[in-house]
Amino acid sequence: MSPAGAQPIRAKSRHHRLQEHVLETTTSASLLSTSYLATSPIAQQILARDLAECSDDDEDEVKFDSEDDGDDNDDSEEDFSTTLHGGAAAHLISRPSGTIYGTLRPIIASQVQGSPAVNERDLAQSRREERSLLRDNHILPPKHRRPFRESALRQLYRRIFSTKVHESGCDSDVGKALESSPLLQHDYLSEDASGPPSPSPSETDVLWDCATVASSNILKTTWQREAKTLAQYSGPLILTFLLHYSVQITSIFTVGRIGRKELGAVSLAAMTSNVTCYCVIQGLSTCLDTLAAQAFGSGHKKLVGLQLQRLTYMLWLLLIPIATLWWFAGRILANIIPDQDTAALAGLYLRVLILGTPGVAAFESGKRFVQAQGLFHATTYVLIIGATLNVLANWFFVFKLEFGFLGAACAVVFTQNLLPFLLFLYVRFIDGMECWNGLTRKAFTNWGQMIRLALPGMIMVLAQYFAFEVLTLAASRFGSADLAAQSILVTCTSTTFNIPFPLSIAASTRVANLIGAKLTDAARTSAKVALFAGCLVGLFNMTLLSSLRFQLPYLFTRDDEVAAIVSRVLPICAAMQLCDSAAAISHGLLRGIGRQRIGSYTNLCSYYLVALPISFATGWVLGWKLEGLWFGVTIGLCV
Repeated sequence: MSPAGAQPIRAKSRHHRLQEHVLETTTSASLLSTSYLATSPIAQQILARDLAECSDDDEDEVKFDSEDDGDDNDDSEEDFSTTLHGGAAAHLISRPSGTIYGTLRPIIASQVQGSPAVNERDLAQSRREERSLLRDNHILPPKHRRPFRESALRQLYRRIFSTKVHESGCDSDVGKALESSPLLQHDYLSEDASGPPSPSPSETDVLWDCATVASSNILKTTWQREAKTLAQYSGPLILTFLLHYSVQITSIFTVGRIGRKELGAVSLAAMTSNVTCYCVIQGLSTCLDTLAAQAFGSGHKKLVGLQLQRLTYMLWLLLIPIATLWWFAGRILANIIPDQDTAALAGLYLRVLILGTPGVAAFESGKRFVQAQGLFHATTYVLIIGATLNVLANWFFVFKLEFGFLGAACAVVFTQNLLPFLLFLYVRFIDGMECWNGLTRKAFTNWGQMIRLALPGMIMVLAQYFAFEVLTLAASRFGSADLAAQSILVTCTSTTFNIPFPLSIAASTRVANLIGAKLTDAARTSAKVALFAGCLVGLFNMTLLSSLRFQLPYLFTRDDEVAAIVSRVLPICAAMQLCDSAAAISHGLLRGIGRQRIGSYTNLCSYYLVALPISFATGWVLGWKLEGLWFGVTIGLCV
């Protein structure tokens, strides 16, 4: 139900079409875990105002709860969100809600408010997963008949990798509960391996609902199935995260070949740009996660395009003071860090980056626009092209045109403006235009409520980045060599973090889906597999950084002094990988059960009350310099 004080958004014909679609494709009223269906009163008010203003242009009649005219059709016009909430069972819709690419190292784990888009492809995949799980629990006959005789190797393979639940461990109530159900038309519990044919989609829904409603924890899962599922979910996410981060890595690789001061200047400029611009844009853009999801989920798809325009114009207006700050950043940084040459280079780098900020704002808004429609692969396709062209741009500007240090900045600007253009082409010619209704003046109205919704997200994201950016600013006090080494260390640790973090998103999605389907035992199994996988990833990252401690620095720089500093600190960074991965997976599991605030408070205390004080104490008081800074971060991650 809608929260108190909120006005549910309803349009008669659109909601009838959505409800008919859902009722045709599932016998259960509930499609998603309630973890993904939280509503925001401010978001409801924003959408209500937009609908009121657009009512003259909309073909549908819009009604609100407060406008009760006593018509008999009120029951049939029930808010679509109650349709998603109301059922006793839920389907395994494997949509990773709120996946935002480009996160470097989040400290606070947020939860998107609003339901993700559900389309035919999602429902078809959900049925395949449900049918496979029913087969694993011996409720449906096997898809392929097992041969009468199997080789020893085949038997060993099946014992290790088979996702079947051991028959002796199956709940005996499963068969009784399903056989006694009057809804079943066929005997799908036949012991004959050949069995009846696979059920139709509607019959699969009936079987699934019976299995999940008959009694609690009636369906079991295996670690093999959960490992396979997490691998399928996280694989594309890991690729996409690494592609997005490669835009920054490429520039650092290029500049590191030029000189020590240039590498330190890029690190300082990246810190300044993150705190003063990119974090602000990303934080303010989180309001679209809520607004776009609720607008699309309630059937008012054209409002998604309206919110996109409004946020983009708001961010572009905000870029005016940010551009002014960056124009004079060289003078400001010269008063903070002792190396004047590094400060001047960082200021020059930021001046060039001003040209790319409109593209950053447009791409952040565009990502939310396509993700609200369930088009998560759109960002992946765009980044595959963009990351490839970014490498060519760095070569062209830095070496071919011989722009040197500024060439790296030009390549970043080129890529930042290219990404939203590629995303526009995807929407225009492939998919996503159904939520676009053209440019409108209404995008310049109702900014106040959107700002109220966006400010908490901005504060949260700033808190995420600030702790690590403080360390970069602190490293500049030790000299240009330490600052250049800090740039390499941050790049290495952020790259390795882009493996467990997507895995945590996959774990969050899977656990939330299983809990939403009332399969709590299966959710526990999936959580254990995710934690084990996180430990394996941590061990892999730890081994990688420690074994290549003397080789990795020379991928970024030719300076022997900088490489020596990085080699000394890398063992500390390697030691923190295990805790880093475990913490990322744990936060994903907290998001999956809707208790992400626990992780947020824990991280804030660990970083700001433990990590930073220890870093400053060991870095300056004990004279450990960079080793001391990263030692404090490692202790904070352990906490």
